Amino acid sequence: MTTRDVRSLGEFTFECGESIPELELAYETHGEFTGDNAVLVCHALTGSHHVASGGRGGDWATETDGQARAWWDDIVGPGKAIDTTEQFVVCVNVPGSCYGSSGPASTNPETGEPYGTEFPPVTVADWTRAQRRLLDDLGITTLATVVGGSVGGMNVLEWIKRYPDRVERAVPVAAAARLDAQCVALDGIARRAITTDANWAGGDYYRGTEPDDGLALARQLGHLMYLSKDSMERKFGRRAAGRDAARDDFPVDPAAGFFPYRDVESYLDYNAGTFVDRFDANSYLYLTRAMDDYDLAAGHTTDADALRAFDGEVLVMSFTGDWHFTTEQSEALAEACRTAGVDVAHHVIDSDHGHDAFLVEPENVGPPIADFLAHGTAGRAVTDTTTDTGESFAPVHASLFGD
Repeated sequence: MTTRDVRSLGEFTFECGESIPELELAYETHGEFTGDNAVLVCHALTGSHHVASGGRGGDWATETDGQARAWWDDIVGPGKAIDTTEQFVVCVNVPGSCYGSSGPASTNPETGEPYGTEFPPVTVADWTRAQRRLLDDLGITTLATVVGGSVGGMNVLEWIKRYPDRVERAVPVAAAARLDAQCVALDGIARRAITTDANWAGGDYYRGTEPDDGLALARQLGHLMYLSKDSMERKFGRRAAGRDAARDDFPVDPAAGFFPYRDVESYLDYNAGTFVDRFDANSYLYLTRAMDDYDLAAGHTTDADALRAFDGEVLVMSFTGDWHFTTEQSEALAEACRTAGVDVAHHVIDSDHGHDAFLVEPENVGPPIADFLAHGTAGRAVTDTTTDTGESFAPVHASLFGD
């Protein structure tokens, strides 16, 4: 059974102290709830609640609210790693986004106009609190597992920090306890690309021309953060795309006619163009701020202290080619779990796809998740080993599931 809905949860006060009179959350469910089989899947920065098609055709398989496809359709579904014949999966679009939940583009019921930048600043903690409100409304008091990738993995960490008694197992994928300075800096440049676009108009652009150029540049920076050097070299190299492939998304510099327009430029321009058609610039500002601000240790002395109340199991997953959230950051997170007495394993996948690996390598991501859901940290997919450098990592995927 698969459903998609938007639920109103009444007044909601954000961490900043500001409130909105009506919080609406868009969500999707897959499977049948039996009381102890709920799995919450937390989406990444610009994802949505449309996590899987559920085997249905039409709009379910292709799009929702502008998102091109179900973003984890190869992981979530009948007979897949997160098996919806056994688990009841819930995915919620976070507050501040633009895929059906309340955010800057939503109508303020008190004015009849879009909130714009009058919408309260959001945090990962706000996402978690809002998700709990929805789950309470759905009659779900305990989560068998909460899983998510990228900033969705931060959402996972906030769940076991804030509501440790409501979660049995947690899987933060390609995530970390906090973003490092380089990524915060790149996000800052991306936001400035939006806010310096003349069409941004202080965030009040909904009745005029939207800041597409600024949002497109911000998305291009994001893509660079999600890819690795090796994957970019393999996909594009220095190949020329041909002048006829040049797009009109951005002004052309005077010297451009003499030099080749390269494949990598064409890729970035294409993806930027499709992104501005589906995402809201203000939401991008809000959500990147929430990610940049997240710190697992906030309100505690250390990351370990923040996790100490959790007595369930954790599977940390990372990718060797990911420089956005590195394997070293994931190992630091796993070590914080060990210090806190939390049963944890760190599974490292050997990949050169970069940060996007958690989305584009289902054949590597799915099996360890399935094994963990079935057996916890006792499963063969997550048995710790020691590397030549003395670091405690789980074996890479290729060494686990081959016969």
